Amino acid sequence: MSTPHSMPLLSARAITKQYGGRNGCTNVSFDLYPGEVLCIVGESGSGKTTLLNALSLRTECDSGELHYTSANGDTIDLLALSEPRRRMLMRTEWGFVQQNPRDGLRNTVSAGANIGEPLMAVGARHYGNIRATATDWMQRVELDPLRIDELPRAFSGGMQQRLQIARNLVTGPRLVFMDEPTAGLDVSVQARLLDLLRSLTTSLHLSVLIVTHDIGVARLLAHRLMVMQGGEVVEAGLTDQVLDDPQHPYTQTLVSSVLPV
Repeated sequence: MSTPHSMPLLSARAITKQYGGRNGCTNVSFDLYPGEVLCIVGESGSGKTTLLNALSLRTECDSGELHYTSANGDTIDLLALSEPRRRMLMRTEWGFVQQNPRDGLRNTVSAGANIGEPLMAVGARHYGNIRATATDWMQRVELDPLRIDELPRAFSGGMQQRLQIARNLVTGPRLVFMDEPTAGLDVSVQARLLDLLRSLTTSLHLSVLIVTHDIGVARLLAHRLMVMQGGEVVEAGLTDQVLDDPQHPYTQTLVSSVLPV
């Protein structure tokens, strides 16, 4: 990994989100740099998805500070952002890949329209150019461009996830949030999708925040990881460092449960 820029792309301080008596996330702080993949790992109920939703402004934080450095170099206070500006950010500089691709796709329009719609949302109007870009992106995510006019339901789960990724990346975002993008897929399909994600994040110099319960996903994709338990980050650091020499008992349990002894 290249040396990160001195200015973080996303900077979080003491982010907290609680749901009544249930654990959300508590006092989470980190910096994410341009071109960096940061993985948030933990079992179900650890608070990782709550944190992802808070960071991506899909749910309101209870407290904390969250700042983003925009493409033009402005520092944006995300927790004070108006709804129109939040929507604009999500359309232009951010992407969000859902765990279930059906939640992230429009299932009543074709594959090509799913990729083309975000372009239209940012001002593209030339149908031929939009279709050509959609065709190109189908190839980039290893989908058959001859299937551009088929509905998402005609594709397998792994293919739907590739289509959702294309829909998110077509506008050239700088930061992409991913919620368990390989969950529910067969192991061989998972492996191909992870290879694709790794090549895309590298070639596009994407910053990615990815949530997973799968240590293997973290090892393959992430430069750094944060381990969550009970709503708190219990360990954080460079991926290889944390996975090869885990310090916290919970991290040790996580790693030993997936690695051969």
